[in-house]
Amino acid sequence: MRTVIDPKKLFLLAAVCGCFMSSALAADQAGTKVVAPDFKPATVTTDGSVTVAGKRIDYRAVAGTLIVHAKGWDDAASAGAKEGDHDNPTAVASMFYTAYFKKGAKAANRPVTFLFNGGPGSSSIWVHMGAFGPVRVVTNGVEHTPAGPYTVVNNNDSLLDTSDLVFIDAPGTGFSRIGGKDAAKSFYGVDQDIHAFAIFVREFLTKYGRWNSPKYVFGESYGTMRGAGLAYALQKEHIDLNGVILLSDILNWDLVPDDPELNPGIDEPYIMSLPSYAATAWYHHKLANRPEQLQPFLADVENFAIGEYAHALMLGDQLDPKNRMAVAQKLHAYTGLPVAYLLKTRLRIEYGAFQKEVLSGQDETTGTLDTRFVGPTLDPLSKVAKYDPQDAAISSAYVAAWNTYARKTLKYGAGQTFKAGIPVYKSWDYRHQPPGAPHPLIALPNVLPDLAAAMKRNPDLRVMVNGGYFDISTPFFAGKFELEHLPIPASLRKNIEYRYYESGHMVYVTPSKLAELHDNVAAFIRGTDNVK
Repeated sequence: MRTVIDPKKLFLLAAVCGCFMSSALAADQAGTKVVAPDFKPATVTTDGSVTVAGKRIDYRAVAGTLIVHAKGWDDAASAGAKEGDHDNPTAVASMFYTAYFKKGAKAANRPVTFLFNGGPGSSSIWVHMGAFGPVRVVTNGVEHTPAGPYTVVNNNDSLLDTSDLVFIDAPGTGFSRIGGKDAAKSFYGVDQDIHAFAIFVREFLTKYGRWNSPKYVFGESYGTMRGAGLAYALQKEHIDLNGVILLSDILNWDLVPDDPELNPGIDEPYIMSLPSYAATAWYHHKLANRPEQLQPFLADVENFAIGEYAHALMLGDQLDPKNRMAVAQKLHAYTGLPVAYLLKTRLRIEYGAFQKEVLSGQDETTGTLDTRFVGPTLDPLSKVAKYDPQDAAISSAYVAAWNTYARKTLKYGAGQTFKAGIPVYKSWDYRHQPPGAPHPLIALPNVLPDLAAAMKRNPDLRVMVNGGYFDISTPFFAGKFELEHLPIPASLRKNIEYRYYESGHMVYVTPSKLAELHDNVAAFIRGTDNVK
């Protein structure tokens, strides 16, 4: 495993769904007095309704916080210590959540799903306001959404028809806050983050009497790493999940493409990304012989990627010039990039370079999270893309819509600043201690061992994998590759299902694909909730 984390890789995962650093902080209205963090549980309850597939669902919404302590907290030893005090011997987090409970439903038979985005350093407004909450913000397709006023509508694809929902903001993000001695060190890391969410789930089940409910976690992007880790961590709290739902998964960071000049000899990431590059070239009509159907085309690309292309990369400088040219020509046929450029890159397409080069003749850059989005290139002479056009296109709409909805509808957040994302990715503690390891590993994190251990300990645990073809930040082929290398018995392979969509990282930004995602996730929950 690698021991170096490339800075561009950190930017990639900070930008991955929901940690849009350019618009991360949403300030309150000018002149509003900012309230100091109060490390005590708090709730505000409102009532609402949503119409899904023509049926009205009445619900109770609870916006509030739960208090979570850092690992090692001792109630007795810390008795009398003031929460959030910098003299406090351990750190504390006030974790914000919005829970939706269907009225009239029996808790024992009603599934409850915990949902979160990633970053690291992201709140969960993206999956909340874009995917499964009772309302969603309307954006302008794959074009830039004009500045406000923005439109929020009833979400016909809310998952409330199938499950109660709990959207959680990670410590320090959204309306969540941290305090106490070494607070950042205690919550901003792979294992620290998993611990905080595990304790949150435990406390939530207790507070709302949901211990006997069917239980699910839904993680997006870095949230999939959290979700896979949670499946195992929750078992230590004697909590078995019915299912883990992953959207745009990244469980093994070794599969993220970085700079091949700084990290030579690591070729898997370029193999895993090729089908997403090909899907992008297909979408933008950059292929000389463009097939009509995407999926058969991608099947050919995948076979080439793990066959001839993988073999060529593994040969390194032993690859003779004739075969090198042949591979470059095939790469050109699949990506639309010039053969001369591909030869110059030594057949390895760096992260950020494809997004800029595929439309270079038009001085435009594609998105990273969703390559269907296009924007003017900031620097035509740069080697890699300098920004993500999807970020610029939709993030302001999400942040504005959430701030309005939270304060006016949920009646929460007066005097508080909502932080859509926080810049913690550079200082994040990427060490992870997988099951069986004697200590945290100094390497890029990989939670496949955690998910495998969880599935072995709970052989009924089901896993659902979702991804978008036009996502370069967490390529769908890499996500599939990860799960196909999960160290589990063959008998447990049937517990994993895969769903892919002609969309990007945030599959739900396209309404028709949100409908598909809803139907697939709802079917997954109904098929695994053990309710007779």
